[in-house]
Amino acid sequence: MKIPAVQIPPSTLGQASAQRSLPQVLAATAGALAESADALARARSFAEPLIAHEALDSGESMMAHADAVAAILRSIGGSQAMQAASYLVYAGEHLNHPLEVITKAFGESFASLAVETAKLVRVQRLSREAQSDAQLVDDPKLQTENVRKMLLAFSRDLRVVMLRLASRLQTLRYHAASRQTVSPVLARESLQVFAPLANRLGIWQIKWEMEDLAFRFLEPETYRQVARLLDEKRAERESGVERLREGLAAELQGQGIRATVQGRPKHIYSIVRKMRGKALDFDRVFDIRALRVVVPTIPDCYAALSWVHSRFTPVINEFDDYIARPKPNGYQSLHTVVRDAAGKPVEVQIRTQAMHDHAEHGVAAHWAYKEAGTKGYAGVTAAGEYDAKIAVLRQLLAWERDLSGSVQDKGLFDDRIYVLTPDAAVVELPKGATPVDFAYTVHTNLGHRCRGARVDGAMVSLNTPLQNGQTVEITTVREGGPSRDWLNAELGYLVSHRARAKVRAWFNAQVLHETVARGREAVEKLLQREGKTAFKLEDLATQLGFKSADALFEVVGKDEFSLRTIETLLRPPAPVLAPDDYLLLKKSRHGEKTPKGGVLVVGVDSLMTQLARCCKPAPPDVIGGFVSRGKGVSVHRADCSNFREFAARHAERVIPVEWGTSSGAELAVYPVDVAVEAADRQGLLRDISEVFAKEKMNVIGVQTQSVKGTAWMTFTVEVQDSAKLAKVLGVVREVPNVRSARRR
Repeated sequence: MKIPAVQIPPSTLGQASAQRSLPQVLAATAGALAESADALARARSFAEPLIAHEALDSGESMMAHADAVAAILRSIGGSQAMQAASYLVYAGEHLNHPLEVITKAFGESFASLAVETAKLVRVQRLSREAQSDAQLVDDPKLQTENVRKMLLAFSRDLRVVMLRLASRLQTLRYHAASRQTVSPVLARESLQVFAPLANRLGIWQIKWEMEDLAFRFLEPETYRQVARLLDEKRAERESGVERLREGLAAELQGQGIRATVQGRPKHIYSIVRKMRGKALDFDRVFDIRALRVVVPTIPDCYAALSWVHSRFTPVINEFDDYIARPKPNGYQSLHTVVRDAAGKPVEVQIRTQAMHDHAEHGVAAHWAYKEAGTKGYAGVTAAGEYDAKIAVLRQLLAWERDLSGSVQDKGLFDDRIYVLTPDAAVVELPKGATPVDFAYTVHTNLGHRCRGARVDGAMVSLNTPLQNGQTVEITTVREGGPSRDWLNAELGYLVSHRARAKVRAWFNAQVLHETVARGREAVEKLLQREGKTAFKLEDLATQLGFKSADALFEVVGKDEFSLRTIETLLRPPAPVLAPDDYLLLKKSRHGEKTPKGGVLVVGVDSLMTQLARCCKPAPPDVIGGFVSRGKGVSVHRADCSNFREFAARHAERVIPVEWGTSSGAELAVYPVDVAVEAADRQGLLRDISEVFAKEKMNVIGVQTQSVKGTAWMTFTVEVQDSAKLAKVLGVVREVPNVRSARRR
């Protein structure tokens, strides 16, 4: 029956649309309908202007699809409110702000459902588009991420389960009715993911039909062959089953057992699975002829079974008591196979009416589809409703483990578990995870403050491995941090790499805080000594190549950056000398043959010596002296081009010189120039300066120039021995982006 639409006066829409946007008009219209119609009619009227002329990817009318989904939900016991949600899901796709608009018109519960379902539909569509047909041949591994996303979406709002199952069933029905081909990706997803989900929740009515339709598209030839075999003997089989049904009903009545007996439809996919699984011919599949007996009570079930076994010949090893041992999804029934007078097998199922309702509709038969109070369907308003949600979530978790059992590579799913929060949200964890792992997964701060845990209501130690489907509650302190014991692998507090990294990061942050404070103190003391307290710390860090002042304080606090580099930056630069000016080091005292830290002029005392700026010699360089006018003897490296030119012009002024010796307490240092070429980047100057600082070489001058991404730098460093410089230059060349480093 078509759901009646609530009429919206055209004048209302026309007047409103002239002044307000479509979402505003729709929200106002839905609000006006609130008092005059129920949720289902309001939702349909709200959605109709948006989706009446829209089509799904399959080509099916969006409005017709929503009507059909609502009808499927109605057939399995879904309330009018649940059916109404089927329209809002599709309407939300055509709103700019679906959450806000639907919340205003129908409440937060419906808005959340529409958004979550639409989000999952998009994820599944993208997943299908990313997979090729060739990849999907009997390979459920490729459904792993899809299953995970579905599971997490279901945990946020359990109504998504029913909406997705009903929507997928309608899609398959549409393709079958219109004789359109279904993509192998969608058909296999229906068979490997959606049908097992319906099975786990006990919704057999959807499970069987979805399996048959998906199998019809995946293996059309096999489907037609089995269908033909069923049709060939349909009349004979149905007449035989009807005679058995009438006779069994009458005889049970005669035994004082009130029973409803009916023939049970046989599904093609289950026949094929049984033929393949047990290597049977079609004629040997026992439950092609089947009866279902529904009685008032459990004792009546066993009384009916006893009479059936006495009336017919039971087939050995074909009896299952699912009342005493229910299936994991809650299914209960007695199954037996007997032979009639002609020796033909007949399957008989015996159950109570409550068992039958659960078998047909599963969670829909008892799940809280009634209005859920002020918190809506996703909220928890009573203990019973909360328990129902937990029960269903645990069935969903078990469904995921069911799927893992069909994968040959068991390690694919065995690496993780799902547990529940006290609010019944699903949390994914690695296998063997503990309550501490759980706390860090929920929120980093919850992990830091974790001090105890309850699992399914019982207190446990924090290193207790969690199991799939358990409910975990964390006890916290107001302030505090993690324990160092948690990082001890032998104690087993942490399994998750992410949780372990968060604990390490907390302790590293504590150490870093102390290091930065130490570095800040050292830099601020230096600024006080230099009379530069007005210098902004951030500006100082930027000039030294650091991203922030804290970054500078960190390396200073670690003793990885010399404060003398900061002193050099703070002090005004020395005046630039002309090329033929020289740096005067020391004048020899009268009578000293070996000046301290200076140069000995062979055979001559009391001559003033100076190191040439052009080549900056340092021990143990081979050196030569040149007598300059008014400036004493200038000392050059023997390979200095200037020295060779002077010697060629004025050979008579060349004089032998050699390095003097220095006492241990007053070791002389010599300035040398180092030229560095590198690809320019942020922090390059800082990184090279750190090398010299670590090697205990004082940098007394720096000149830099950057052109088109290439940086040329000249560092003037003080050395006692130029031989050590070669080793340091090797380290400089290892700095990222440095192309060459050499002495000038």
